[in-house]
Amino acid sequence: MHRGSLVVLDPGGEILLALGEVREPVFTRSCNKPLQGLGLLRAGLDLPDDADLAVGCASHSGETEHVEQVLGILGKNGLTESDLGCPPDWPLNQAARNRVIAGGGGKRSAAMNCSGKHAAMLATSVQLGWDVRSYLDPDHPAQAAIADTVAEMTGEDISTIGVDGCGAPLFALTLEGLATGYRRLVLAEPGTRRRRVADAMRAYPHLVGGTDRDDTELMQAIPGVLVKGGAEGVHAMVLADGTSAAMKIDDGAPRPRTPLLVGVLRALGYDAPALADMAEREILGGGVPVGSARLRPGLLDDLG
Repeated sequence: MHRGSLVVLDPGGEILLALGEVREPVFTRSCNKPLQGLGLLRAGLDLPDDADLAVGCASHSGETEHVEQVLGILGKNGLTESDLGCPPDWPLNQAARNRVIAGGGGKRSAAMNCSGKHAAMLATSVQLGWDVRSYLDPDHPAQAAIADTVAEMTGEDISTIGVDGCGAPLFALTLEGLATGYRRLVLAEPGTRRRRVADAMRAYPHLVGGTDRDDTELMQAIPGVLVKGGAEGVHAMVLADGTSAAMKIDDGAPRPRTPLLVGVLRALGYDAPALADMAEREILGGGVPVGSARLRPGLLDDLG
């Protein structure tokens, strides 16, 4: 049985449901990316193409479309793949990985799932005349701008800074603060930087995730929903009306996250045929199904 914490906020920002420690800071990993992207826009980043903005907020699968989008951002700003500070990696998508291996290729930085965020940080540095080589330093102007935006959007002081798996500075936030930040993105006025981040991600869900990725499939299934996952069992979601949710699975396992998101959607009155396949996650033992991760009955009754 997986344990964790979950908070759901109504469109006004009041708590509808709180399970576990929703006001204790945790490293919210790649769920921070939409807020980081906003921070770069506010610093002065010029990304005319919303597809570039979407991949800048993504944890993409390293498929051909993703890699080309990242390389495009770099090329438009006089940069190359060698400027990326994220580590080389294989594509997350197994078919894409197999094609790379079959073609004699290897790990590359542009295929790493955080490369879009890094490309956006680099582009900001080039455009504003900041040092490119030190863009991952917490004291770099790009990172300082991001920190200011994250603090404002979540309503929280940034008291703990770590290093994410991709090498970028990582902020610890409460789940309530994370859900608040997502809510503010979606409820912002059309045409604002806040709203543009949300709209770009929802317009290009495949760039945010990829083939067979839950974030992509949920955004395709429920109109207006914005979903973004992160490592170590973190996930955030906001609906078109501003109802928002954030979770952290204590053991870091990814498999219970989507069934819980589906449960929240259904408890709030949302449904779609695609959700049926995401309501449970199969557990294998010896290569054969031995169980499943699914929502405990009654867990979300107070929300409904």
